[in-house]
Amino acid sequence: MKIGFIGLGKMGGNMVQRLLLDKHEVVVFDFNTSIVKDLEKKGAIAATDIEDMIQKLPDTKVVWLMVPAGKPVDDTITKLLPLLQKGDILIDGGNSFWKDSQARAQRTAFKSVEFIDCGTSGGVWGLQNGYCLMYGGNKQTCDSLEPIFKSLATDNGYLYCGESGAGHFVKMVHNGIEYGMMQAFAEGFELMEKSPFAPDLEKVAELWRHGSVVRSWLLDLIKNALDEDPKLETITDYVDDNGEARWMVQSAMDFEVPVHVTAASLFTRFESRQNESFAMKMLAAMRNQFGGHAVKTK
Repeated sequence: MKIGFIGLGKMGGNMVQRLLLDKHEVVVFDFNTSIVKDLEKKGAIAATDIEDMIQKLPDTKVVWLMVPAGKPVDDTITKLLPLLQKGDILIDGGNSFWKDSQARAQRTAFKSVEFIDCGTSGGVWGLQNGYCLMYGGNKQTCDSLEPIFKSLATDNGYLYCGESGAGHFVKMVHNGIEYGMMQAFAEGFELMEKSPFAPDLEKVAELWRHGSVVRSWLLDLIKNALDEDPKLETITDYVDDNGEARWMVQSAMDFEVPVHVTAASLFTRFESRQNESFAMKMLAAMRNQFGGHAVKTK
């Protein structure tokens, strides 16, 4: 198939390369012209702007967006819609909020342009290992894109999840679960690091990769990180988030579903960003007031 690709960052660029390896034609555009030139050397068709990209696509156009969630997606759709015709297909492969994807599907429907929301998991390892794709939208349209999904995904790694918004909803839940799993690993390794036994954490990670019920790709990544920096001395304890767990907690509130682990792991990330916690000061002050417990002063 021939497809246009907008957004060639850490995920997008690797996805383009995976498509090229499977003999698809890919017309690429990014504001970073050096990335475009690099992919052109690998077989992609370079576009100077969005208009140029559209002109280089066939009559029925397929355009994949791999841009940051929120305004960048809406701004790109605004530029694309006047250039697209009935039956063209627009895919958002980023981590967009599922309600935003539903609204975008309604917006593109006014021009009879098909909008597909595709949650994409696999990170920077996707080029080598393949991606996990979960997508929503018109079933017939999604089925027509199977050659693209099959080339990008690992074996059995793509799934039609339902109507518009379903793909990004499933990806949101996937990422919320990921938050909880990462938090559990982080706490367990800290407990071992603080224990009097001082086990070799890299060797523990390697051990658990073989036969353990907690063996996983995350554990593989933990081992990689400990191989590079056994005591993690080169990084700080600041942990960012990209919004997916926030959306999951909010959606859980809307549907009245308890998501204790996801919520706790999200709030722990917030805690990591505090230089000084007023709440912890308040706890110490209350203990001092009611029980005379000692407080540490500056």
